[in-house]
Amino acid sequence: MQIKGTTKLLGIIGDPIEHSKSPLIQNAAIEALKLDYVYIPFLVKKEDLETVLKGFQAINLVGFNVTIPHKENIIPFLTNVSKYAKKIGAVNTVWLTKNGWQGTNTDIDGFIAPLKELNRDWHNILPLVIGAGGASRAVIVGLEQLGCEEIRVVGRNFQKLNAFKDSFLYSCLNCRISVYGWHQIGDLIPHSDLIVNTTPLGMYPNIDISPLTKEQNSLVKPNVIAYDLIYTPRPTLFLQEVQKQGGIIIDGSEMLVQQGAKAFEIWTGKKPSIEIMSKALLFS
Repeated sequence: MQIKGTTKLLGIIGDPIEHSKSPLIQNAAIEALKLDYVYIPFLVKKEDLETVLKGFQAINLVGFNVTIPHKENIIPFLTNVSKYAKKIGAVNTVWLTKNGWQGTNTDIDGFIAPLKELNRDWHNILPLVIGAGGASRAVIVGLEQLGCEEIRVVGRNFQKLNAFKDSFLYSCLNCRISVYGWHQIGDLIPHSDLIVNTTPLGMYPNIDISPLTKEQNSLVKPNVIAYDLIYTPRPTLFLQEVQKQGGIIIDGSEMLVQQGAKAFEIWTGKKPSIEIMSKALLFS
């Protein structure tokens, strides 16, 4: 890839950001299509978000992805937010227009892609979602689209959990959302058919951490589906422990590729190769 004065800029913002594989897959797609773009990771602190957006606009950056902890915080700084992103309450893809920054969310399609391949009757699947942040919002909407009738969410801050539940009151979801404190997780795990970790617990460099203790992991159903949105490392300690219990595990790599491909098309107007993006991630 040759960077020139004509090269258009794309990127991703987050804190931390050094773990991100998005530059690998996006630049692989750019190179395959021989486009004059480059995709760069940017470490952005919460307090600097507005300043960074003004800087991006000044240098005419085309668009960028958004990861932890900015998916919700970025919304007030955007001129327009898609209905899809409003329903979720979080944005992961932003691009520059004549009227300012526009945002949407491509996480849902990425999240449900590997679940669809399992061919389950999702109406009878009871999911447990760990965490109540921006990523979990996309998971909730994705699970509703699959057909889940009840979704349980567990977290450590009950005030935040209730606010999370209330924020969906006017989203016209065709499912019931129940929230639980962390002290209740031991009672929830044995009845959960799908457990999704939406927190950064276990993400590189903290690879020896898991959202569940070994004792809690021992409570999972033998055929449980464990899904970790984290893709570095692959698999996480959480997934390793569930696999030992006989569960089906899914990491965040396919979600990363699928959501990244949709963002790429928004920015460039070109459809990238899913195969090339997946290979870039696999061999990284």
